[in-house]
Amino acid sequence: MTLTAPASVPHAHRPPQRRLPTGAAIAIGAGIVAVLVLIDLLAPALFPKALPDRAQDGLTLALSVLIEALPWVILGVVLSIVVQVWLPSDAVQRWLPRNAWARRGVLSLLGMFIPVCECGNVPFARGLMMRGLAPAEAMTFLIAAPIVNPIVILTTHAAFGWDGGILVARLLGGFVIANLLGWLFSLRRDQQALLTERFVETCEHVTHEPGSPTRRSLVQFLVELRAVMPALVIGSALAGAVQVLVPRDVLLAIGSNPVLSIIAMVALAMTVAICSNVDAFFALSFASTFSSGAIIAFLIVGPLVDVKMLALLRTTFTARVLAAVVGVVVLSACVIGIGVNVLG
Repeated sequence: MTLTAPASVPHAHRPPQRRLPTGAAIAIGAGIVAVLVLIDLLAPALFPKALPDRAQDGLTLALSVLIEALPWVILGVVLSIVVQVWLPSDAVQRWLPRNAWARRGVLSLLGMFIPVCECGNVPFARGLMMRGLAPAEAMTFLIAAPIVNPIVILTTHAAFGWDGGILVARLLGGFVIANLLGWLFSLRRDQQALLTERFVETCEHVTHEPGSPTRRSLVQFLVELRAVMPALVIGSALAGAVQVLVPRDVLLAIGSNPVLSIIAMVALAMTVAICSNVDAFFALSFASTFSSGAIIAFLIVGPLVDVKMLALLRTTFTARVLAAVVGVVVLSACVIGIGVNVLG
């Protein structure tokens, strides 16, 4: 499958994709927030602060997530343009091994050479696919890169050192999960069915974009920003809303249970949406309350399937693909966390 030659897969022959209308998406989001507000009104004792104060906190949190992620997104877009426009068309394919398992193994380690957080990896992976990388292979990179990132390795070591095997378990867990997902999605013959119709159309547009490399770079910069920025803003807003409308004390109250603590930290990881470059220091504050397995589950799940990352991934992959990714990542992280608690 080569996305740079979409003419080989005529548009009319592709199965139609159901696209959720913008109004319906906004209505669903508003409904979720309304339910959370209703819970707040009916059970105010669950929250230490009044709703207006927490609304201000939510706005601050949303802006902090957005500001933290924006530079990495721009860096990812720039790297994506380098791959799409300035590298020879066959450079990526020449560099990778021919064997499928070896290709995915190399791609899952590519993040070691690209100090970009999970937000910036999405536009970079989009650029790789526009250069002919299969979606299953790009998914392998996307899942591994936020964890094998050199900055993430250094910050995780600075926070935990070698204690409890947290750093090793995080690295091995991310590598295994990435290759597991890459293999599962590679079983799908029609790789383009994993992608949104809009992204396939973008690939076609970029492939035939006329003009000099400089002009194409500027055009592609605008195209990528227009694709990922709305998702980043929505994801940041959702992260801020969830953090102030879901009582965190409920999650922390079960931290002493070896199984429930893992579930609690997984839920926390998906909602707080902290950049993988600094999430180890946030997790360190729970080290005295939660088990090592719960901390590891948090450090694996957060960079891969938090609400911000899912919003960004939705610009490229279908909702069904994302549901599968969440299921595999969460289940694998829980198994790894329970294993660490048992062995520890």
